[in-house]
Amino acid sequence: MLRQLHSLPGLICALLVALLGITGAALSLDPALDRLGTSVPAGVSVGDMAGRVALHNPGVEQIQRTPSGSLIVYYSTDQGSRAVRVDPASGKAIAPFVPSAFSRWVRQLHRSLLVDTPGRVAVGIAALATLVLCISGVLLLVKRVGGWRQVSGPLHGSRSQRWHARVGRAAVCGLLLSALTGTYMSAATFGYIADGMQAEPDFPATTSGAPPLPASRLPALMAADLADLRELVFPIPGDLSAVYTLRTAQGDAYVDQSSGALLSYRAHSGMRDAYELVYQLHTGEGLWWLGPVLGLCALGAPWLAVTGAIVWWRRRSAKPRIAGNSAAQAAEAVILVGSENNSTWGFARVLHDALRQAGQRVHTAPMNQFSPPYSAASRLFLLTATYGDGGAPASASQFLDLLPPIPANPAMQFAVLGFGDRQFPAFCQFATEVDAAMRAHGWQAMLGLATIDRQSSQEFARWGKAIGARLGVELTLEHVPAHPRTFSLRLDERIDYGVQEQEPTVVLRFGAGPAHAPVGLFARLFRLSRLPRFEAGDLVGVIAPGTPTPRFYSLASGAADGHLEICVRKQPGGICSTYLHGLRPGDCIYAFIQPNPQFRPASGKTPVILIGAGTGIGPLAGFIRNNTGRHPMYLYWGGRDPASDFLYEPELRHYLADRRLTQLRTAFSRVANGTRVQTRLVDDADNMRRLITDGGQVLVCGSSAMAASVRQALDAILAPIDMSVQTLRNSRRYREDVF
Repeated sequence: MLRQLHSLPGLICALLVALLGITGAALSLDPALDRLGTSVPAGVSVGDMAGRVALHNPGVEQIQRTPSGSLIVYYSTDQGSRAVRVDPASGKAIAPFVPSAFSRWVRQLHRSLLVDTPGRVAVGIAALATLVLCISGVLLLVKRVGGWRQVSGPLHGSRSQRWHARVGRAAVCGLLLSALTGTYMSAATFGYIADGMQAEPDFPATTSGAPPLPASRLPALMAADLADLRELVFPIPGDLSAVYTLRTAQGDAYVDQSSGALLSYRAHSGMRDAYELVYQLHTGEGLWWLGPVLGLCALGAPWLAVTGAIVWWRRRSAKPRIAGNSAAQAAEAVILVGSENNSTWGFARVLHDALRQAGQRVHTAPMNQFSPPYSAASRLFLLTATYGDGGAPASASQFLDLLPPIPANPAMQFAVLGFGDRQFPAFCQFATEVDAAMRAHGWQAMLGLATIDRQSSQEFARWGKAIGARLGVELTLEHVPAHPRTFSLRLDERIDYGVQEQEPTVVLRFGAGPAHAPVGLFARLFRLSRLPRFEAGDLVGVIAPGTPTPRFYSLASGAADGHLEICVRKQPGGICSTYLHGLRPGDCIYAFIQPNPQFRPASGKTPVILIGAGTGIGPLAGFIRNNTGRHPMYLYWGGRDPASDFLYEPELRHYLADRRLTQLRTAFSRVANGTRVQTRLVDDADNMRRLITDGGQVLVCGSSAMAASVRQALDAILAPIDMSVQTLRNSRRYREDVF
């Protein structure tokens, strides 16, 4: 419901909101420009200023003070009416006042779309829609990242989703203020809210009728401070019954031109003051510094409109298109899907097609369409993501309520596959709840709960093999998620380890392709300019020739280093690792970047504890390389044999020498009295507890088995100080990149 509340107003009013953002940004500069060179001398009265202006500008009819402090004088001459800016200190003219025709046109476009009342109605609706978009957008972001504490943290999703959220996060306060005040002003324009402007002072029935005195001798004008002036209208020359009209920040009055007495006065009501405050907050007039801030935020509106439309279109394009979908009661296998952004449907479609090829009738539907009994089915597959801080995704929000107390078909077996991101504390929590609820209601489990981290095609394929083994069929699940456009990389350097042990690992350093690029300094600059943006800890997707599925590797460098670096171990039967190990300097590959902002050290001076094994050292070495501030950084790393595969040894020694690395603790498993990295942690338990107590953060990279052992060791180490890995994870001080 919340997503629909955000999407519908955005789609309907996208162009109008974008237009208002652009025109609002243009208008936001006016108060600041008006403020330039403007100053109001302290202690000057309206009477003093009126006297000076009348002396230098005979025929003066009106003085206006803009919210930014400029004084505009309107007067008549034989050639017609004139308007000038005047110096507040002397009353002398500074320059003719000529309102910008362009600014007037932009203001009319912003307020009424140049079509008066119908345009004002449309603008009011757009302001209300923007208000709804801001509020719903914030709530969606909070749910997506897992709570208010994580709102300022790393974002995930597609590039369009990340940029939509980043810009929205930066601009939401300004847009929310503009939308709220704009909605208020529109409501006041059409009389739904009183603005207090109708409360005028009573016009005096009589005046003294005596000859007029100079403005500088009139008590009521002398008592009014120039800083409070809004407008002073002079009486008609020669008309002894005419009066001064004085408008100030506090109220409006009529002043006798002969005696200077206050003939009538009406203070502004609270409603009038509220409207004027809203007007200031919306336009920045009188708050000149606010205008540019609101303008920058307003420029986010067209960006949000474009990226929002892209996100919507991609989500719509990803909606299920299931071929050969059997009726629910006729199916032998049922697949139910829980998805928020439709990405889980791609995996469900692959499973659906594989089961059909195995000769089964398959029914696939959202989890909210759970409708037992499935009389002909013997297998129920539940593929679900987790939304935000452990919640149900949109297409599964009603599933637990639909679950009957006992299975309608006792012979049916189920399997739950969860999708999520291990960097979030509530990793696959909803899938865990579904699996537990199914068991509690008496359903038979075909397999234990399985999880997929960051839509891993490899993990999905392994799960498919396990399912196929239970079904007694060959089940090959090859899901190829959409990925960005690839770019060319040319291998510049390779460093080989472990060749003599027949377990080779290689560090590959790529520059920008193509292979025939020129050499020398110009080439290095040329390549640097062509590398995409990335940081150590991001992922590079490599597509080996003849395979549709990319293999992801953690980056050991950032684009600023001038090269793209990965560390790859040759896996038995590994198509992509074998392909990469076969490269020679000058060869080209095609790849793409997948940002991984949740796996990198948080900024600050707190200690950073890096833990890895094998090729997991790659991004950790990149973090150390970028530690130019020499903040405390500790590395615990496990390898096999220091004589053959001490990865990055020269670099690490150098980093120790220049203090980018504070301490290095290694563990080698294939030497006498060999040990593993988790043992090194236990041996150094006192230091670990001290670093964590000092606010330290932990980053772990390597195999999932190693990471599990590290978590177990850390839990034991932290128990004496009443902490755990989960405690650190909840505070974003524990991050993993495992494979």
